[in-house]
Amino acid sequence: MKVEQGRGLVITGWAANALFLVTAVPSAAGVEVFEGPAIVVALALFFTSIGAFGYAFFVAAARSANGDNVAVENLFFLVGSAPRAVQLQFLAMFTVCTVIACATVVWAPFGILVPMLPMGLAGVWAARYGTFPPRRPPAHR
Repeated sequence: MKVEQGRGLVITGWAANALFLVTAVPSAAGVEVFEGPAIVVALALFFTSIGAFGYAFFVAAARSANGDNVAVENLFFLVGSAPRAVQLQFLAMFTVCTVIACATVVWAPFGILVPMLPMGLAGVWAARYGTFPPRRPPAHR
C-alpha cells in the first residue's frame, strides 16, 4: 500500500520529538540555558502543527469536493485511511510526545502544545496519501 509515500512526514515527526526531548527535558531539569530554547522549540512545533492542520484541511476539502468521503476520524486519526503500520507510527509518535509534554509541563509549560504536531502530520499524511471511500449521494426525501 502507500506506507513508503509518507515516510518523510514520519521522519519529520520523530525528528521533532527528538528536538522537543533535548530541549524540554534539560529545561525541566533546571538547566537555565535551555529555558529559552525549550520555549522557542515548543512554540515553533506548535505553530508548525497549525500549518499542518490547515494544509491537511484544505487538501482534504479538495479531495472531498472530488468525491472522497473525508471525515475527521479518517483524516486526523487515520481510521481506515492509512495502513496499520502508518497508524502505529503516528500513534507511537503522539504517545511519546505526550509523555514528554506531561513529564515536563510544570517546568516547561509551552511543551503541552507540542502533541498537536503528530496529529497535524497525521492529517497531512492522510490528506495526501490516505484512502477514503467514495462519498455517497444524498438520499432523496
